[in-house]
Amino acid sequence: MDDHQGGPIAWREAGPEDGDVILFLHGLGTTRTGWDPQLAELSDRWRCIAWDMPGYGASALPKQPMTFESIADAVVSLLDTVGAESAHLVGLSFGGMHALHTILRHPHRVRTLTLVDTSPAFGTDGVTTREQWVAERLEAIDGGATPADIAPAVMAGIAAPGFDGAGYDLAVASMTRITAAGLREAVNLLPDHDVTDRLGTISAPTLVVVGELDTETPPAYARALADGIPGSSYIEVPGAGHLTPLEAPATFNDALRSFIAEGAA
Repeated sequence: MDDHQGGPIAWREAGPEDGDVILFLHGLGTTRTGWDPQLAELSDRWRCIAWDMPGYGASALPKQPMTFESIADAVVSLLDTVGAESAHLVGLSFGGMHALHTILRHPHRVRTLTLVDTSPAFGTDGVTTREQWVAERLEAIDGGATPADIAPAVMAGIAAPGFDGAGYDLAVASMTRITAAGLREAVNLLPDHDVTDRLGTISAPTLVVVGELDTETPPAYARALADGIPGSSYIEVPGAGHLTPLEAPATFNDALRSFIAEGAA
């Protein structure tokens, strides 16, 4: 795997330079390294690229407050940088939201869409408020902790019970690459997400994946995405929580390989 740093956006890639691009967009608590099992497995056929979103990992924190529109534009800017006219977008959780905003803002740059453990809108449960959600996720940071300090507890809390081993270690290590400033910016942005009324305009082949035991964005949220996006496919992964690509990498990779191969045909 090759790391590219020094510009506004940092990324990791593997696979043939002339291959079709799969662009992996990480979640709120991970960075580009959290997609290593996918880059290792799928780079035999595709040019696999995993970014650090603006403000995360080795990517610079923008001077202006982030918006979902600016992040979608950053996705397209990265595609321009790597010379890709279009890409297969794969987004986990917060990254799934980025993928949705990207296809809605730049539909011709997305070949297929894979949405993993994510939702059509913040507050889909009808109970959680912006203030409550933000306060809970920034409480430790406000108290002086760093993302690295809270990473073990966060990953254990959002995954299915008993998540451990290499996948857990990779998730924790990935979160340690986030700065407090980057996490704060992302947490404050996430509640702005709501594309419910625009799902029906998405025409790219779409796969919706969710862990059976995901309590952050449960299967009901994933079904709402699948029901709202015309012609989409839905997969529920047994025993997985909110980190399906790391908790069940073999199952996830097989499903993604089949979906993208069919969508690229």
